[in-house]
Amino acid sequence: MEFENILFTVEEGIATITINRPKQANALNAATVRDIEKAVDYIAGSKDVQVVIITGAGDKFFVAGADIKEMADYNPKQAGDWGTYGAGVITKIERLPQPVICAVNGYALGGGCEISMACDFRYASDNAVFGQPEVGLGIIPGFGGTQRLARLVGPGMAKEIILSNQNIDSAEALRIGLVNKVVPQAELMPAAIKTAKRIMNQGPVAVQIAKKAINNGLQCDIITGIQFESNVFGLCFATEDQKEGMKAFMEKRKAAFKGE
Repeated sequence: MEFENILFTVEEGIATITINRPKQANALNAATVRDIEKAVDYIAGSKDVQVVIITGAGDKFFVAGADIKEMADYNPKQAGDWGTYGAGVITKIERLPQPVICAVNGYALGGGCEISMACDFRYASDNAVFGQPEVGLGIIPGFGGTQRLARLVGPGMAKEIILSNQNIDSAEALRIGLVNKVVPQAELMPAAIKTAKRIMNQGPVAVQIAKKAINNGLQCDIITGIQFESNVFGLCFATEDQKEGMKAFMEKRKAAFKGE
């Protein structure tokens, strides 16, 4: 596959998407979003990818928002179509069966923050900055920011960040639960890879089912969510991984999962 504005690799079960427009602060234009969609579509159908890491090129910007020059002259129809398309691509990230780790290596503003929030969890470098600055441009977040931020940090904190156009540093992001871990810049990708490898040591089918159960439960009442969990818990016992995992436990050895 060829890409214009991202770097894409798959090594030892880990797919890495690196948004690569450093001269434009890794800003999201239409070509970059199309590249991300192409990579995500590939990952969704791949049996070789067990974990995904999304990061940005360089050590200053993850993604510093959308490309304002490209958006400035949109009419309402064009803007609505762009928002629908971009939000749809970011939702594809969220719906990937594989776990997705976001390694936020600098400024994650606007669409960058929105991409990070669609990932399963976020690690941040100590120079990372998060924000949804759209109201300062006379618009609002258009790729899911008003919805995911409120779900991650609560409506009050989300409203303060969005309505006041307030950027937050990595320490504050950790305090409010927007990120799971903050590390020095040089340790960011090693930390993400370490966690990816730990995930890959677990039962692959169970990992994907657990992710789906958590995500489904966030969209329904708790009783419905628990019932879904019970149903897919039962389905785990139809897998070879369950048989191998429990056999290995009883034999006091490391399980040799096959993802079946």
